[in-house]
Amino acid sequence: MIRRHLLAAALLFALPVAAQDVPPPPPPPPTTVAIVMTTELGAITIALETQRAPITANYILKHVDEARLDGGAFYRAMKLVPDGSIGLVQGGIQDGRKLLPPVAHEPTTVTGLTHDEGAISLARGAPGTAQAQFFIILGNINGLDAKPDAAGDNQGYAVFGRVTEGMDIVRKIQATQVSATKGEGAMKGQMIETPIKIISVKRLIPLPPKPKPVVKPAARKPAPKRR
Repeated sequence: MIRRHLLAAALLFALPVAAQDVPPPPPPPPTTVAIVMTTELGAITIALETQRAPITANYILKHVDEARLDGGAFYRAMKLVPDGSIGLVQGGIQDGRKLLPPVAHEPTTVTGLTHDEGAISLARGAPGTAQAQFFIILGNINGLDAKPDAAGDNQGYAVFGRVTEGMDIVRKIQATQVSATKGEGAMKGQMIETPIKIISVKRLIPLPPKPKPVVKPAARKPAPKRR
């Protein structure tokens, strides 16, 4: 009898883990957080790189959660080629009272991100001075990435996300009329005549999956009684 119990126990422990009632591991945390930027010309959906660029993405996310970006605007449209296929649009908070203190610089050499189509990045002066002023790339402008071997300020700009929907809206913003006189230095001739208002910026909360409809089996008709 004892031998039989020992054999049963040995067989139980020999079963593969999948055959036992072990709960599946929790899903990994999302690598991005989606936000929706609603402008006068339409909505732009952006995935913030909260894992690869946590310093910058969470800095912007704090502005989003506190509604600081609401009422901002896109005010710059740059075309590096005449058709606008390479260039950028720039926007952000215009009311300085809504700005949070500057964020530490997070270069592309650390994040592994790059300034290509749809990338969103922080504008800045010296490294460590960036606030909630950002630009969205059209085409490919890798020259804005960090270049450690270059002379001078070689830290580039901090990419913190990417447009996933709404690049058509970005192109509409870029195509907006610019002023021939507004702006200074390199920005002269790139300032939008009438800035495009940012109505709101909010987290995109995914909808829960719809429950599958329960299919009830068809009721069986009672068998006819036999006489």
